[in-house]
Amino acid sequence: MKVKYATMIVKDMDESIKFYTEVMGFEIDSQYDLGPAGAITLLKGEGDAMIEIIKNPTDEPGLFSIGMDVEDISTKVEELKSKGVKITMEPTTITVGTLAFLEDPNGVRIALIQHH
Repeated sequence: MKVKYATMIVKDMDESIKFYTEVMGFEIDSQYDLGPAGAITLLKGEGDAMIEIIKNPTDEPGLFSIGMDVEDISTKVEELKSKGVKITMEPTTITVGTLAFLEDPNGVRIALIQHH
């Protein structure tokens, strides 16, 4: 597995984009308008991992999850379950592939993503 995203919920998308691009030196990779559900912006810096910032009406600002790329999400989820890992969302189809969530021992959300 490799880290793909650090996902944060933000209060103000424009202010956050300005901070990460003008202050931190990231570039906008892609943006998604989710209508009333909010918006997502992916920001790319050096290396492969990106920052994903999300503005939505339901989640509190702050770190939401760490996203990790996997080749075979079903196999990885079963492997993690066999090791006693708490899976908080079973593999679910999303726009870019398949997504599942688990928690580390501290309650930190980890997203597993198998891209198309």
